[in-house]
Amino acid sequence: MAAQTVAAQTVAAQTVAAQTVAAQTVAAQTVAAQSVAPQVADEAAGTVPGQSRPAAGGPGAVPGAGGPVAAGPDAELLVAASVLLADAALSAKRAGAELTGALSSWRFGLAALRRPGWALGTAVSCARALTSPSGLGFGPNGGLAGELARMAGSVTYRRPAAVSMAVDAFALRIEAAVVEHPNLGSALARRLTDAMVEGNRWEALRALHALVERLGVTRALTTVSPVIMELLALLGLLDENPVNDGFSWVTLAGGVPTTDPFLGLPSSLLARLNPGPGRAERTEPDSILAKVLTTSRNDIVSYINDIGALGNHGLVLLRRVECADGRVKYVLLLPGTSFVLPSNSTPQDLIGAFDGFLRSDTTYTRAARKLLRRAGVPAGSELMLVGHSLGGLTAMNLAMDVELASAHRITHVVTLGSPIDNKRPADHTTQVISLVNKHDVIPMLDGRGPASPHDIPAGWVELTWLDESYDYPLSHAPQAYSDSLRGEMAHHRDRVNELIRAYDGEVVGNQPYMLRDK
Repeated sequence: MAAQTVAAQTVAAQTVAAQTVAAQTVAAQTVAAQSVAPQVADEAAGTVPGQSRPAAGGPGAVPGAGGPVAAGPDAELLVAASVLLADAALSAKRAGAELTGALSSWRFGLAALRRPGWALGTAVSCARALTSPSGLGFGPNGGLAGELARMAGSVTYRRPAAVSMAVDAFALRIEAAVVEHPNLGSALARRLTDAMVEGNRWEALRALHALVERLGVTRALTTVSPVIMELLALLGLLDENPVNDGFSWVTLAGGVPTTDPFLGLPSSLLARLNPGPGRAERTEPDSILAKVLTTSRNDIVSYINDIGALGNHGLVLLRRVECADGRVKYVLLLPGTSFVLPSNSTPQDLIGAFDGFLRSDTTYTRAARKLLRRAGVPAGSELMLVGHSLGGLTAMNLAMDVELASAHRITHVVTLGSPIDNKRPADHTTQVISLVNKHDVIPMLDGRGPASPHDIPAGWVELTWLDESYDYPLSHAPQAYSDSLRGEMAHHRDRVNELIRAYDGEVVGNQPYMLRDK
């Protein structure tokens, strides 16, 4: 059995190596076609660069072979090539882990005692598959032996084939993002992204310094924000730290990271930094908030204005509505993060933001659950959660709570500027509505940027736009979202209002609560 297992996994490793070559060939052809298409088409058609030309004859057409070629890069082709490379990279990584596990298993050791000649030959073949440049590069991983070998390879710059393919997949994603965000194609931005793809951190630092010197911090951050997760993933894959690679692989696969991208610290550490049990205290609105609440109604712009008036120093709002259908329903408004200090006495701090991104049970969610109990919201009541930034994350985290979703019917989760795409509500009937300003950095922190191949569930509603509030943090502010929905994006406002129509009615209670860590 051990012989068959190791032999099968050796063949699997060789198959993955062949798939690796195929994926890299497809990607190379895609990039080559994208880069030469405009020039060849202009020469063949006798047109001036920039003039319109016929569409391409299809993927794989040979430039200059008689058929016209599409102008400019095709983001869909680049993303498709990146998916091929990502799948091949993940397959190569799995093959390396399985082969390493088979070689280090007790079954193989037992078989080696019985058939030492076979064992030696098999070990040599497997080692060749694991370490040959034409195989898995340096692909051992998984288990104690595999992880020790992987760490040694990382420190000594032995790059596995899986890592090379993953790097190429991220590079193609970055190239695809340039189509929608042309500022990424500027010389300074190219210098930074190229250095990150090459793993040249010193050049990347010099490029970043030049970008900030030219554009300023906020404009530089906004420029690279569409590919920020790809750049962080590249940093994790290509540095000497073997502990933070998990972030990169999860990002490649479209999962939820459970570690930070720099040191590889686990989310459990954030739980230790954010251990508060959460507390909710009734409070009275100040004059500004009271004035805003007098005009509140079931309208997304009104909700955003209410959240803006609440601020981000611990206040949330529970609203009670006597709806047109005769039932009393509730709306919980959840503001976002305070950026003054990494940690403060409220759940709305930077530590809480990272915790809310990586986990669902946080100080913010615990305090919000206590709020609902203290307010006496009846079991079975219909509840809509509306949140901005960390507030949107917390709204989704509350919707993920099976116990809360059983006690109340969470009908809607409405978020603005929140990285929620990797989270799912416990009740599949909950309507999720995500509003995203594409200039906003924060919603892209879930890894689903403009060139990500991963999509949201079919039942979700995601409404996106580009507006004039280019720079972060202005593009992230509630006011920017409110202004857009009152102006050119009024059709999005109408769409959201139609989706939350069930909460139309008379507001009979607006109760602010102050949330504390403990």
